[in-house]
Amino acid sequence: MKVILTGSIAIDYLMRFPGLFSDHLLPEHLDKVSLSFLVPDLSKRDGGVGANIAYNLAMLGGKACLFSTAGQDFPDYAKRLEAVGVDTSSVKIIPDKFTASFFATTDMNNAQIASFYTGAMAESANLSLKEAPYGCDDFVMISPTDPAAMARYIEESIELCLKTLFDPGQQVVSLDADLLRRGLENAHGLFVNEYEFELVQKHTGYSEEELLSKPVFSVITLGEKGCRIHSSEGEVYVPALTGLNIVDPTGVGDAFRGGFLRGYLGGLSLKTSAEMGTVCAAACIQQNGTQVHRFNWNEFVKDYRKHFDDQGELDTIGQE
Repeated sequence: MKVILTGSIAIDYLMRFPGLFSDHLLPEHLDKVSLSFLVPDLSKRDGGVGANIAYNLAMLGGKACLFSTAGQDFPDYAKRLEAVGVDTSSVKIIPDKFTASFFATTDMNNAQIASFYTGAMAESANLSLKEAPYGCDDFVMISPTDPAAMARYIEESIELCLKTLFDPGQQVVSLDADLLRRGLENAHGLFVNEYEFELVQKHTGYSEEELLSKPVFSVITLGEKGCRIHSSEGEVYVPALTGLNIVDPTGVGDAFRGGFLRGYLGGLSLKTSAEMGTVCAAACIQQNGTQVHRFNWNEFVKDYRKHFDDQGELDTIGQE
């Protein structure tokens, strides 16, 4: 069982502002904002939602197939993903463009201001899920990428009767209400953060109860408060880990998804899967970059068991 990951592939340019954005914003003049922040360092890292999820899932021994577009600068990036087990054979290279780029500046409160250059990602709408190497037991994850591509994948997953994991993320505002509803009604699983969860309700007109009744399970991440998972069996809460050396929050949600999916695809409970996601997220947030943290399966299990009790569940999957 594998996951076809349709989310973005990008290069991250990460900057840290040694102050607070809020100290420089004038609420009464937000319509005239003109700010420039001097930052002491810049890190260039591999990133992108689809690639980040694939990295974490594969590093834990899960089967991750990246199905997206990248630019002429992707070959070295592909080798790094393949080294941890990601299948990049379905990535389409756009020879006359560069891989999409994410420019993020984070302040001392972990507030973030970011811009995204689409680059080769703009061509992802030309990829059809009919070309993806999916099997009857596989999942397709629809994560943030070009909005036209996301629209296509929602419609094609319905047409092809694919099991989907819906992860609209920051593109919630780019998808029209009807498309969001169709994505939700066809979703096996939903992944959103707390703010996105409310945005989805606003844009679809669904109440919280209506929204949670659509997928088999819904995962709502709550930042430093952890996450909650809703299913027909009720709701489970998993706390975030504390006492971490927080370096950069970029990609933490993607790391969580990768860890969660490794557990879920391995047949583990939703609670244990969410705890696995939490441990992955903690590893990511303590590094400067979304694919810098490293662990093998045994190291991961040891770290997991410092914080949670899986009651032996992790022993049933191991590293395949």
